[in-house]
Formats: sequence, C-alpha cells, structure tokens
Amino acid sequence: MKIMIPKGRRRRLSQWQREEIAGYLFISPWIIGFLIFTIGAMIYSFGLSFFKSDMMTPAKFIGIKNYVKILNKDRLFWKALINTIYYTFVSVPLGLTFAMIVASFMNQKIKGIGIYRTIYYLPSVISGVAVALLWIWLLHPDFGLVNYMLSLIGLPKLPWLFSETWAMPAIIMMSLWRVGGSMLIFLAGLQGVPAQLYEAAELDGAGSFRKLIHITLPMLTPTIFFTFIMGIIGSFQIFTQTYIMTSGGPNNATLTYVLYLYRTAFQKFHMGYASALAWVLFVVILVATLTVFKSSPLWVYYEGELVSRRR
Repeated sequence: MKIMIPKGRRRRLSQWQREEIAGYLFISPWIIGFLIFTIGAMIYSFGLSFFKSDMMTPAKFIGIKNYVKILNKDRLFWKALINTIYYTFVSVPLGLTFAMIVASFMNQKIKGIGIYRTIYYLPSVISGVAVALLWIWLLHPDFGLVNYMLSLIGLPKLPWLFSETWAMPAIIMMSLWRVGGSMLIFLAGLQGVPAQLYEAAELDGAGSFRKLIHITLPMLTPTIFFTFIMGIIGSFQIFTQTYIMTSGGPNNATLTYVLYLYRTAFQKFHMGYASALAWVLFVVILVATLTVFKSSPLWVYYEGELVSRRR
C-alpha cells in the first residue's frame, strides 16, 4: 500500500543542498576511480608484499622476508636508492634555483614577455619520452650538440651517457629542461610580493642584493617550500629518463629506484618483492617529506602568522 505524503510535509532541499549533491555526483567518477585504482591498489600491493608471487602461480605467504631481503641482501636496492638520493639532492635545489632565476627574468615588464614565458614553459608539457630521445641526440659523444658547444670554447668532449662518472650528471642537466612549471609558480610568487616593500627598502637605501635577501626570498619561502616538496616527491620517482636514455647503465650508474622496481615487477615478475620495494619507497618519500615539513617553521615565512604573533 502506497503512503501518500502531503505536499506541505514534504522536505524540500535547499539550494545549497541541491548544489552539494550535484557536486558529489559530478565528482563521483573520480572518487570511484580513486577508491578502486589508487586506494584499492595500495591495499592490495601492501598485502602482496608479504607473499612470494609471480601473478601466474598461487602466491605463497612468507611474512616479512621480502623486507628483510631488501634491507640485508639486496645490493641493487642500495645502489638504486643511493643513485636516486644523489639525483634528488642535486637536481631539486639546482632546479629550484634555475626556475627562480628564469622567473625573475620573466617578471620584467618588457614588450613580448608573454611569448618568452610561453617558450620557457613549453618544454614542461612535452612528452617525457620525446624529451629523452631529444637529449640522447644532444648528449651523443661524437655528433651531439652539447659536445659541439664545448669544443667551440676549447673544452674536451665528454662521453656523457656512456660514462659511469658523467651519466648521472647528464640526467641531472637534462632535468633543468623542464623547469617551466616551477618557473610559473615562482613567477606567480614574485608578482604577489607587494611593491610597497621594495619602495620602502629603496627609501632606506637598500640595493638590489639586500632587497633580494630581506624581501624577495622571505616572501617567496612559501613558494619555495611547495616546489621543494613537489620536487622531492617527483625526483624520487624518476623513471622515464633513465629507462629511455640509459636503461640504468652504464654499470648501474643511473639505476634509479623506480627503474629497479619496474625491472623486478615486469621483467623478473617478482610481484611480491616489487610490492615490498614500492612500500619502502613510500616510507622513504614520507620521511623526506615530513623532515621538510618539520623544518619549515625555521625558514618558511607567512605574513599572516607574523601579524598574529605581533598581536
């Protein structure tokens, strides 16, 4: 028997509630995909890390043996981790510095500055594979453009990707090619610095260097903090460059962590062990990120916090 509710007693949704429901409906495909393909995959990989599995035969539970093997018996794990840390500690600060310098040039009020900004940003949207293939040609020891430029100024040609000594510096040098995204973020940060601060500093006789040290850099610390965190997370996951350009060579000189994980999972089909490697990487990135977060009160400047403290 159907019960009829009088129209006067029906609960009507407010405009805000209807918009909220519509919003959740619009983002529901992303939420479902995130829960299944991200959270679900993470939970599955965590469980799989306690098994010996090749995904083709029944998995065998082995407890924490995968983690014990990673820390105690796997030399390639330590090699890949050290290579990745080296890449991170050099490429991230270098990339931030270069992006800040380019952003300062792009912040000038000159004719056609929008074109220059577009030119510097374009490499960051080009496919990573295409960029890697381009740099293979640029760094070729015989006919590469980089060695040609070195010869013009009287410097010797370098073997670059074919040398254990120069392969990783070459990968780091290539990373500067894609600082366009960070450049735009720094450009936004520079344009957010109040002009009154520079005017007051000029009245006090401050030069360009003092304005940089006492105004620009402190005001940019939130931007530096954000790009630093994102740079650390991204650099620990470097894969395309080393996979395409060197395949981890020569002699594992450019074997990065994710490349080693890929080899373990999709070439050797040690899926359980690869899952354990993935979770170790998660912990390493988490520790590095939390360390930067913990240190941020010492060097990150927020104007709102300073005002509240004065009050």
